[in-house]
Amino acid sequence: MDIALEQAREAGERGEVPVGAAIVLGDRVVAVAGNQTRELNDPTAHAEILALRAACVATGSERLIDHDIYVTLEPCAMCAAALAAARVRRIYYGASDPKSGGVAHGARVFSHPQSHHKPEVFDGIAAKDCEALLREFFTKKRDSK
Repeated sequence: MDIALEQAREAGERGEVPVGAAIVLGDRVVAVAGNQTRELNDPTAHAEILALRAACVATGSERLIDHDIYVTLEPCAMCAAALAAARVRRIYYGASDPKSGGVAHGARVFSHPQSHHKPEVFDGIAAKDCEALLREFFTKKRDSK
């Protein structure tokens, strides 16, 4: 999660919502990314999607069986669906997202009968650090208006 947090910090420094992700296979980091939606003018450029794309290129496969992802914020429905499509084994996330989450909140993608793959999910990993990063980012954004 430390690597995902670093990616989130870097995203925040670029003016992006500070969310970071790291995809690993065992103890090897396969891909990392931070949000780039504003930088790329791409609403799909969430940290998870960018990390998935990079990991699929690195492995030469659209399936990431036996891979795990660490992400600083609960994946949204779009990201959760993409993680299921890639057959990611486990999702470890930090901060919960009651407003836009798609795993434990909102759409609960993996609970839906159309979800063909249900990764193991572990929440609350370094949650305080992840939450503090987001809170600080949005406080600064509000204060600068």
